[in-house]
Amino acid sequence: MSILEIIGGAVLIALCLVIVILCLSQEQKSQDSMTAALTGASSDSFYGKNEGRSREAILAKFTRFCGIVLFILTLAINIIPIFTDK
Repeated sequence: MSILEIIGGAVLIALCLVIVILCLSQEQKSQDSMTAALTGASSDSFYGKNEGRSREAILAKFTRFCGIVLFILTLAINIIPIFTDK
């Protein structure tokens, strides 16, 4: 194992832990369409109009970004040794 593979593995583990923590810190979306119809929930409220700037939206965007980075890093760690081995 090269030093690059060890560092990459450590970064992957750290990134996986960050993603798990981010997923656990998000609220569960349990309000389905039937409940929204009964309670009168609407996206016309102040929260509905500004939900892109809410804490939940920021967590969702950061989780998505970390997932993309995890995917790219995993591919890079598995492809780079193919070209560097002699």
